[in-house]
Amino acid sequence: MKKGSAFDVREVAVFQKNEITEYHIYKNLSGRIRGVKNRRIFSQIADDEMRHYNVWKTYTRQDIGPNRIKVWFFTVISMVFGFTFGIKLMENGEKRAHYLYSRMPGSFKEINGIIRDEEEHEQALLMLLDEVRLQYTGSMVLGLNDALVELMGVLAGLSFALSNTRFVALTASITGIAAALSMAASSYLATKSDPTGKSPFIAALYTGMAYLVTVLLLITPYLIFNNLYISLFASFVVAVIIIGLFNYYISVARNLPFKSRFLEMVGLSFTVAALSFLAGYAIRFAFGIVI
Repeated sequence: MKKGSAFDVREVAVFQKNEITEYHIYKNLSGRIRGVKNRRIFSQIADDEMRHYNVWKTYTRQDIGPNRIKVWFFTVISMVFGFTFGIKLMENGEKRAHYLYSRMPGSFKEINGIIRDEEEHEQALLMLLDEVRLQYTGSMVLGLNDALVELMGVLAGLSFALSNTRFVALTASITGIAAALSMAASSYLATKSDPTGKSPFIAALYTGMAYLVTVLLLITPYLIFNNLYISLFASFVVAVIIIGLFNYYISVARNLPFKSRFLEMVGLSFTVAALSFLAGYAIRFAFGIVI
């Protein structure tokens, strides 16, 4: 293929647009990230993206604007869920760009340099994994997992032991709030005796909040529907969504496998719920109590 052919221009224009888009994303985040080192690395990556943009521009001979929606999306995602998650999510999308680069004709001599820069970006980003919320991932897992397992069991048991969705929601709320405070206290004491240097207060906050938010989400169906079994089924669906979203977040931010962790948490939560469901039925039958 000849430099400047119609096919080349269309292909290269896509790469050029990607580079200027990522330049704006990194530039935006460089002004929002804490720490001089982090800002310097992001600024350097932004400068590299601009240099790549100018390389592709020599082939297209035109100025191309960024994808404003993508810039906005990854900036917001990074600010809400953490820059590590946001950037790694974006970098995962660059794997296809690496593959497309490798298929470009040999006349594009600058491609090897661009690929090398992209690999260096990933290495530099690994050095940024000092974000507070990722340091306390274990605390979030503790609160989330315990809430899912325990409260799904409570809801399943109460759904057969009681006959009113409001009674189930009230009882589960009291149980959940008490358990959230208990888990937060346990996390505080466990972290205080841990030599890693983490803040016991922050660890307790993450654990308690993860537990409490999960409780509120799981009991919501019982406040919306009047049928116990529809409410229980809806809570199961909510639980699966929570497990999926959280494990996706961890898998991206920590480079951990998603499927195995997701299936393990779903299996554990539903097993406990099924056993509690049977226990609730047995207790209701044994005592002959209908509330």
